[in-house]
Parts: sequence; structure tokens; C-alpha cells
Amino acid sequence: MMQSFDVTIIGGGMVGLALAAALKDSDMRVAIIEGNDIDEHLNDVPEIRVSALNRASEVLLRNLHAWDEIEKRRLSEYRGMSVWEKDSFASVSFDADSLYQPNLGYIVENKVIQQSLYERVKQQGNVSLFMSCRCQSLTMGESEAWLVLDNGLSMTTKLVVGADGANSWVREQCDIPLTHWDYGHSALVVNVETELPHERVARQIFTPQGPLAFLPMSDPHLCSIVWSTDPIRAEQLHHLSDEEFNKTLSVEFDHRLGLCKVKSVRQVCPLKMRYARDFVQERIALVGDAAHTIHPLAGQGVNLGFLDAASLAETLIQSWNEGQDIGRKKYLRQYERWRKTEACKMITAMQGFKMLFDGDLPLKKAFRSIGMSLFDRLTAPKDEVMKRALGLKGELPELSVSVKRVLP
Repeated sequence: MMQSFDVTIIGGGMVGLALAAALKDSDMRVAIIEGNDIDEHLNDVPEIRVSALNRASEVLLRNLHAWDEIEKRRLSEYRGMSVWEKDSFASVSFDADSLYQPNLGYIVENKVIQQSLYERVKQQGNVSLFMSCRCQSLTMGESEAWLVLDNGLSMTTKLVVGADGANSWVREQCDIPLTHWDYGHSALVVNVETELPHERVARQIFTPQGPLAFLPMSDPHLCSIVWSTDPIRAEQLHHLSDEEFNKTLSVEFDHRLGLCKVKSVRQVCPLKMRYARDFVQERIALVGDAAHTIHPLAGQGVNLGFLDAASLAETLIQSWNEGQDIGRKKYLRQYERWRKTEACKMITAMQGFKMLFDGDLPLKKAFRSIGMSLFDRLTAPKDEVMKRALGLKGELPELSVSVKRVLP
């Protein structure tokens, strides 16, 4: 049996679901193809994979009516941020009050975000869900694309959206070249209990081996950590006994929160920069990690992805309302120019940050110390940096600018 859709989203993760939700008020027929079932059960113990949501992402999720679902589950706001370099006087801090903001963002488990978006998307009359299904083939035609799933189902669609992660099947099928490099780091993630309360402050220390971030969770003594270091050391840390790991972590973090204790499994993943040469082709668009991945040291990866989803939705709705073929590259170019520019800025900034803090040469360390201390005293530049990080400035899609006062 052949089914026909206007937009088919490959990948039912956070970004793919956000795109589907952003199309809720259109009459486009939307399909989501996801290789796994979405686990709708949330354990009492927090998951180790979390995201730092900025204000733009919060506004988007409020407009998609997913924020209430997130609040019903679990989230943690943070009101301050502290960054410093080990064995140096270099430090900088940020706080919400100085920006006249209620907070600097939220730490939310990825599973909570996915579940909350899924709950909303399930209620949309224009969305068909194909869970535990994988695409076997993709064939491009002049006016539509054909997809065959592993359950034998065939479908046609005007547009295929690759929201299927860093190792995107869609990107691979379309032979889209990738600019990429290895950051030379792996990230170890784990939840830890801290002796001292985190006081809703996100903290990050730069060490000669790489950055270590403590992200505050809803429990005042629980943090999710992201420890970026060279791959060999990351594996060594992964296999240490809990007792040895706790000691090593507490020392590495300058005992800022006292003794740390492991409260979850540890997970290690390699860190790579990826940047697709094309975000769009005829009948194809990429969003989120399928289009770009960056170093997690500033926690901006998922925020970039959500802005991709909102921007693509805005572009598609505009083209649809004007009676245009939403799968044609010439009508997708607006999205590509918009998001490639923003992704490139973020990749450049993250690479600059990493290069700045690489190495332990005395002269370079002195330069960092003086520079960070000076920056910490300059209110205007600090505010500008934080406003951009919060998503309060820049070329933003309408769904991420202000909350629309409409009923769900």
C-alpha cells in the first residue's frame, strides 16, 4: 500500500519531533519515521544525557505547548554560571539578575524533552507516526521522493527531512559531503552527588586535559557532569572504581562542591565537529546533528538544532501558504542560508574557545588569566555574550522570539 505525505521526517528525536510540532497549525500531511519506540516511562533516577536549554529554546517549547509537559516531569533552572581555569586566577561569572532575567536557562534530561514533545505530536491530526521502523531505500523523483520501510510500507513525500543524528542515513543516501574534524576529546557523562549544594549555578573548569562542567539538577546536591578529555584518559576514567573516580573528580574540580560521589552509570562518547556542505538538496533538508555537531563546552548543540526546526518550519509554512512546491531547493535555500550562517558562527566560536584553552604554556596561560579577568569586569561585553548565548539576540525564527498567547 502506498501512502502520500507532504513532509516526512526521518528521526523522532528532540529536533525531529520539534519540527513536526511546529507544523501543527498547517494542513501539511506529516510523517515521522523513528527506528525505536519512545519510552514513555520516566525513572525516579535522572537520566545522564541532559541538555542546557536557553531562552530561545524555552520560548519555542512553550509555543509548541511542550513546556507544560516538561514541567510535569523534571527540570532544573540555573541562575548563575561560573567559569575558571585550574591553577590560575582566570575566572568569569554570570548571573541572571544582572541581565534582568529570571534565570540563565534550564538543565533538562533529553528523555524528558523527547517524551514531552512526543506527547504533543501524538495529538496532532496532521501527523502519522511510524515507530520501530527504518528506511530501506530512498529514491528521488522530479516532483516527489519515494521511501520504502523495513516493514514493507512504501510512501511518497514532497520533502524528506533528515533529523536522524550525527551519522545521518539521509545525508549518506544523498552523498552530501561533510566537513569534519576530531576534537581530540571524548566526553564522559555521569550524574554525581556533591557534598555542597550547587545553588543553581552551572560551573565549568578548564584544565590542561580539557573542560569539566557541572550542570545543576533539580536535587540541590545532584549534578550532571560533562568531562571532556583525551580519549585514552576518558576510557581510564570510565573504568576506575567508584572510589578512585570520586577522588579524581573532586581534585580535578578543585573541590568547589566538596567530595563528589558517582550516582549513575558512566558513559563515554567521542567528540567531533561535523558540518554538512549542503543543508538542503532537491526534496531534502537536514536539521540538528544531521547538519552539524559542535563541542559541548558551551552547551549550544541542542539549541542550534531547535532553531533549525523552527526556521525550517517557518520557511515551509511560508512556501506552502504561497502555493509553492515545498520540496524544491530554490524554496529551501532561505532556510539553508539562514541556518548555515548561524551554525558556522557557533562552530568558529567553539573552535576558538578550544584553541584558547589548549596548552599549558606560561605565556598563553598568563594571557588567558589577564583576558578573562578583564572580560569579567566589562559589563557590556559580558551582557552581549550572555544575551547571544541565551538566544535573546540574533536572527531568530518567530516561534523562538515570544510566546504566542493561544490555546493548546
